[in-house]
Amino acid sequence: MRLLMLLEYRFQRTPDGTVWTEGAFSYPFLIQRPKVFDSIRVLARVKDIPERRSNSTRVDGPGVTFAPVPNYVGVGQYLLRAQRVRAAIRRAFEPGDAVAFRGGSQVAATLALALRERRYPYGVRVVGDPYEVLAPGVVSHPLRPFLRYWVTRQLRQQCAWASAVAYVTSMVLQRRYPASPGAFSTHYSDVELPPEAFVASPRSLSPEGRPFRIVFVGALAQMYKGADVLLDALAMCAGKGLSLEATLVGDGRYRGALEEQAAKLGLLERARFIGQLASGAAVREELDRGDLFVLPSRTEGLPRALLEAMARGLPCVATAVGGIPELLPAADTVPPNDAPALARKLEEVIASPERRAAMSLANLETASGYREDMGAARRAAFYGEVRDRTERWRRDAARRV
Repeated sequence: MRLLMLLEYRFQRTPDGTVWTEGAFSYPFLIQRPKVFDSIRVLARVKDIPERRSNSTRVDGPGVTFAPVPNYVGVGQYLLRAQRVRAAIRRAFEPGDAVAFRGGSQVAATLALALRERRYPYGVRVVGDPYEVLAPGVVSHPLRPFLRYWVTRQLRQQCAWASAVAYVTSMVLQRRYPASPGAFSTHYSDVELPPEAFVASPRSLSPEGRPFRIVFVGALAQMYKGADVLLDALAMCAGKGLSLEATLVGDGRYRGALEEQAAKLGLLERARFIGQLASGAAVREELDRGDLFVLPSRTEGLPRALLEAMARGLPCVATAVGGIPELLPAADTVPPNDAPALARKLEEVIASPERRAAMSLANLETASGYREDMGAARRAAFYGEVRDRTERWRRDAARRV
């Protein structure tokens, strides 16, 4: 049986027809996922580019093909291409395929509605919370209040209609987006860290004689990750005479505005924007140069960047949103959108090498629960349920003919 897997991600396609990514969804990542299927057909937005980019990796290959959706960014472009997007979804789906997707996107909503009309089984993965993503102060858009209501409603419907639902959190997302009573429900994370992601032992005390180094890793396409809050907190700490600097890894349309903010705050010598890095070794090198990882997100599911930092034994401070409280103790979290609270937490952590050492040990132990294959049994059960319910639908359909 083939799996039609919808990914809310934008891939790149070169003139020879091969598909590439600069993110985590590489061919090994995909082919190792649902091992209960013969092959995978990926339904996702694809942008045509003239040549492969140097830091990209190939996605398609034996057992992994693509059903491309016209590329769009944002609500406006979607509305302009909606008819073509819907047509691409109809072409991609073939009765008899198992179907699984990450919920919350407009493509997912269109696909779920078409499946609902057929009473066709599907599995949905809940990896984030649009109610938080579209909260005031996170996204600036004239339609934000309506979109918050509408997308949250759509995700609730997708979970209520699904045959199987998998969450990245153990409790948080389940409360807002419950599965129906007759559905299979489980939780596991897509974050599976390879052996090379881990350091052998916790961090030693930071060396003296240089500024304290903070690392931030996050997309700058929206303000979800709170990089602006981090800059405000850094300025507050610098104003109190703390010797510190920050490296911000990530790129997107708000990078220029954030660099302007850093300049206005007098942080040109303290805040270093280095753009997007290829996942893996390049990111780990930056993490290893740091003394503290900070993620002041306004919304999250279960953040991969935070877990990768924890696996390097880095002390971490983050906001208490989404699944983060399942990873960090309350003492290492702050409220979202609260730069003074973040500044106070940074002062508190920087002042205590003993506390950082304890944080390093605890974080390394927590991250060990996300080693490769730790969630394999739950993931296999989820996809196995999608396969079995699809097979039952096929048998019932054959009897009706």
